[in-house]
Amino acid sequence: MTNSLLTNTSAMIALQNLRQVNKGLSMVQEQISTGKKVANAKDNAAIFAISTVMQSDVKGFEAINQSLNLGASSVGVARGAAEKITELLVEMKGLIVSAQEDNVDRTKIQTDIEQLRGQIDSIVDAAQFNGLNFLKGATSTDFLASLDRDSLGTVTASFITVDAFSLETTAGAAVAGLAASGTGVSSGLNSAAGLVVDTGVFSIDLEGTASTFDPGDVIEVRIDGRKISVTAETGDTQDTLGQRLTNAINAAGIAGISVAFTAGGTTVDSQVDITNGTGGAVAFEVNVTDGTGGGLANLNTLDVSTAADAANALVSIEGLIQEAVDASAEFGSAQKRIEIQNEFVTNLTDALKTGIGALTDADLEAASARLQSLQVQQQLGIQALSIANSSPNAILGLFQ
Repeated sequence: MTNSLLTNTSAMIALQNLRQVNKGLSMVQEQISTGKKVANAKDNAAIFAISTVMQSDVKGFEAINQSLNLGASSVGVARGAAEKITELLVEMKGLIVSAQEDNVDRTKIQTDIEQLRGQIDSIVDAAQFNGLNFLKGATSTDFLASLDRDSLGTVTASFITVDAFSLETTAGAAVAGLAASGTGVSSGLNSAAGLVVDTGVFSIDLEGTASTFDPGDVIEVRIDGRKISVTAETGDTQDTLGQRLTNAINAAGIAGISVAFTAGGTTVDSQVDITNGTGGAVAFEVNVTDGTGGGLANLNTLDVSTAADAANALVSIEGLIQEAVDASAEFGSAQKRIEIQNEFVTNLTDALKTGIGALTDADLEAASARLQSLQVQQQLGIQALSIANSSPNAILGLFQ
């Protein structure tokens, strides 16, 4: 190689090599200091875009974990309270059973029952988490469960909905427009409430005109404690309500129970006839309220003062226990689902972090080895440049 008097080609080559070594050294040092091989869009635009989107999803799922933890805690409080209420109702049933005897002090038993009812009220009022109480009212709550991204990048939120299950003992206001009759009943039961043990046909008459029931009014029927209810909606008539009540009883699938509906009119009552084909006595209860009452409203009418009242209370308590059991089961299932989803989101977040790391994290072992190699090359490059500047032809011999 010939060097011009004015142009030191050897020095230029040495400088170019040293620049490449320094560039590589800078990149390796950045990887070691940041731990990433793709730290910004300049390093690899495509990988940076993918990893940034995935990282945003990770942040979203971490927030979802907090939402699910809140949901699990809220529902767990409700479940625990419902289970405790169930225990108290079972204890109350024991008192009612003891009241079936003649040689007992029913007044004292009634006092014990009222004390247990008061304790149930206390539990319902206290069963809240961060102000959310699933045992009061009938509203539902949505807990953020996931962020779903499709192939086009569209993100939608999905939720787990938990319904409230009222275990309040407050009674709703009675609504007129209903009568019921059954075997052994001399007259129609009042619209407020009724109970009869029937071995034949139990009939429910929905009386009056189309305006008898207002939206929100609730017709509730209990068959051996099993609750079936329908809520009046705007535009409902006694016929539409009677048909929906019939459908609801049929859907309940109670063994030995069949039901038929007869439409009425402006002067003829609609009628729901429930036939007991079980071969034994079945307890029927029916009432219509304005929908403001709680699920344990019948606790207010529970009375063991007389033998007849004690017998009716024994029938009623079964339905109340079933109400609390249903609430416990509902909350238990919801809590289990939330916890499963929480575990899935946690595992998904870990998997996303692993995927992001595979795309962007540097191999520190390889980077360290590369750093040592480049440092040696840098020293040689500096030496070569020094030689080239002092003796243009000497650099050729250095690399031979």
